[in-house]
Amino acid sequence: MQTILFCRFSYPAEGGFQVDHDSIEERRAYLYDPARMEARLALFEHFCLPGLKAQTEPDFDLVVLVGTCLPDRYLARLQTLLGDLPQARIIARDPAPHRQVCQSVLNAARKHINQPCLQVRHDDDDALAVDFVARLHKAVADCAALVLGHKLVGFDWNRGHTLRRSDINRFEIAETVTPYLGVAQAMAVQGGVRQSQMNFAHSRINRFMPTVSFTDPPMFLRAQHAHNDSRQKPNVSHPDFHAPTLENIEMLGRRFALTADAVELAFSPAASTAPRATG
Repeated sequence: MQTILFCRFSYPAEGGFQVDHDSIEERRAYLYDPARMEARLALFEHFCLPGLKAQTEPDFDLVVLVGTCLPDRYLARLQTLLGDLPQARIIARDPAPHRQVCQSVLNAARKHINQPCLQVRHDDDDALAVDFVARLHKAVADCAALVLGHKLVGFDWNRGHTLRRSDINRFEIAETVTPYLGVAQAMAVQGGVRQSQMNFAHSRINRFMPTVSFTDPPMFLRAQHAHNDSRQKPNVSHPDFHAPTLENIEMLGRRFALTADAVELAFSPAASTAPRATG
């Protein structure tokens, strides 16, 4: 079954952001601000991509959606970063309504629209465990009767960690156990069904389809920084951060193909704009 990982890289959609803008021009200016772009590229290179490149099951497609207006210098750097990941394709689209364009890109990425597929939403500042694709395939096989009996079935891994930059420690880390967070989340889509994973709010998929949840082991990392779209609204969570232990460092390498140095590099360009942890 085809597995499609879908990633929006600073795509200037109409809607789809917690941060509101009065025009597409204003949204472009926000997204393509040089400081923001340096931060996003560093997170993508050093935080997001290592786990994707180290997947134990390489049978997946990575579709990266960008705007046709993405400045050439950033597009070239993105192409370079993805050059050694043969599963990756960059798709450029004009600004359009968020859910509509995402659905269109995902359906266009399906090799056979009348065959079932798996879809995974993945942000450019998140990381997936190196065995995520393998575990997804096993979960779908284990739930074969459920998948065959429904147009859409959600799969959600709810245990992971959030990381942020620190001036005191190399970085700080906190364990996260949150259902339907939108990271390490997938959807089985039956053949001929044109609804996509991006047609649904990640936190509400259980209202529209059966879902299966898994709690062990840690399957995702989230980066907390100044440009998190999900942190621009009130009542956001505040994880219990602490300095990484030796066990945390070992876990990052084993589960996510990350070193402590890579995590520091991921956060370093945002130093002038990111909120700093002081204790």
